[in-house]
Amino acid sequence: MEFQKDLDARGLNCPLPILKAKKALADMVSGDVLRVLATDPGSVRDFNAFARQTGNALLGHEENSEVAVKEFTFYLRRK
Repeated sequence: MEFQKDLDARGLNCPLPILKAKKALADMVSGDVLRVLATDPGSVRDFNAFARQTGNALLGHEENSEVAVKEFTFYLRRK
């Protein structure tokens, strides 16, 4: 998926991935896509809730369990 900004939140625990994503989205224009990489298992639930509460669209997420620590990738479109 094409994205305009990349945020590496791997190794950070709740609520830091969400807070960093919120800050990154604030610097973007409407329609831009942010890719977030995270390792916090709770991030799936957190990013779903974040998208519902803020109106930014969660375009999808992927899980990569082929690495030592499970990684999650999220794509958010700025409202």
